[in-house]
Amino acid sequence: MSFALIQKVNDEQKKHAVVDVRSGDTVRVHQKIKEGNKERVQVFEGVVIRTDNKKQHTARITVRKVASGVGVEKSFLLHSPLVEKVEITRRAKVRRNYLSFLRGRSGKSARLKAVNFDRVAVNTLPEKPVEKAAEASEEPAEEAAK
Repeated sequence: MSFALIQKVNDEQKKHAVVDVRSGDTVRVHQKIKEGNKERVQVFEGVVIRTDNKKQHTARITVRKVASGVGVEKSFLLHSPLVEKVEITRRAKVRRNYLSFLRGRSGKSARLKAVNFDRVAVNTLPEKPVEKAAEASEEPAEEAAK
């Protein structure tokens, strides 16, 4: 298999736009849950402690929250069809990509220094480029007509 073919398949797996999530962000991840024949959306809110492979189709974030006094961590594949949307609610100033030190902390020592940011602009995704798709579908029709 050629690298170009693999790259093309991987690019087809990607969503056209994903929110730029960084370590230290507090996010709300909306995830589809299937229970029997029913489907619902569950929200998981917590701090992003790790980001992996940001530019690839395997982009992943690890989100941590404390539920009933117990730390819970979940990893989400950003380009997965089960992840409906990721919404950034708060940004923090951190100096590393992997915030594993938060696991050993609780209460006030687990706080991160907040940073001002434009919440609406960060959470707004660009529309899918429709023009390119329309042009691509017109070209084969014109060639067939010739």
